Amino acid sequence: MTTESPKSPIDKRKKLTEEVFAYKATKEQKVFISWHGKPVTILGGDKARRFLADIAGAGHQQAQLIMAKATGHFKHGNEKMSKRK
Repeated sequence: MTTESPKSPIDKRKKLTEEVFAYKATKEQKVFISWHGKPVTILGGDKARRFLADIAGAGHQQAQLIMAKATGHFKHGNEKMSKRK
């Protein structure tokens, strides 16, 4: 993996310097990824193994980027659904 430079266009808003994503690996070889403490996605099987291998040697900002990529585009239109009820 490559480390992004401080002037990288990937993190223009400096969100990856904050700790917005977190993960928890289970004995069952599943990885739960959360965003601001809210569950976002669950990885299993090969995806979980690849994720854990990638994140093992990553620094803080790189780990945040790996978790962001693993979650995909989860914040596109569905984040306000619960407020409409």
